Amino acid sequence: MAAEPSPAASPQPRADAVRNRESVLAAATRAFATSDTEPSMREIARQAGVGIATVYRHFPTREALVDAVYQDQVVRLTAGARELLARHPPARALRLWMDLFGEWVATKHGMTDTLLAMIDAGAISLAHTRQELLAAIATILDAGAAAGDVRADVRPGDVSAGILAMLAVGPRSGDPDQTRRLLDLLMDGLRPHRGAADGLSS
Repeated sequence: MAAEPSPAASPQPRADAVRNRESVLAAATRAFATSDTEPSMREIARQAGVGIATVYRHFPTREALVDAVYQDQVVRLTAGARELLARHPPARALRLWMDLFGEWVATKHGMTDTLLAMIDAGAISLAHTRQELLAAIATILDAGAAAGDVRADVRPGDVSAGILAMLAVGPRSGDPDQTRRLLDLLMDGLRPHRGAADGLSS
């Protein structure tokens, strides 16, 4: 009895197609982070070193490109929590993750209008994003509390709100280093109280 032919495997993307998509995604991420207004698809193509047709082949609409950048950055941000914990003590990992959070926020500058329209239309779920980010923060907080590096009573939502507040205030001061200092102060507040030995009340 002849063997039945196996189902055809799904064709794999060509290596150059994968590289082109990654180049467009990286260029879009940079352009959105550095532009005060939304960059055109043609400008993103120029920065990626590809033709405009290549951009539209991978991302048929601006919304598709914005969604890809947004989702890629969320994945990188959440994965960054685990990666930092693997390389640093929890308190240091949390402070470095705050910087990653700031970079993630910065990627939104040049895609705010499209992003807000997609959120209003339900194409992007802020609730899901918030859940992912709070889970990443909780991972570091749990490790920090277990190691005695971070207060055990800290809530992930409070950390997220604190970071966003510091990121909102810093750029308006005209002092490029103020955001870093504010995040350092926030981090100091998350460390365990030393008590009366340092002149602090318990």
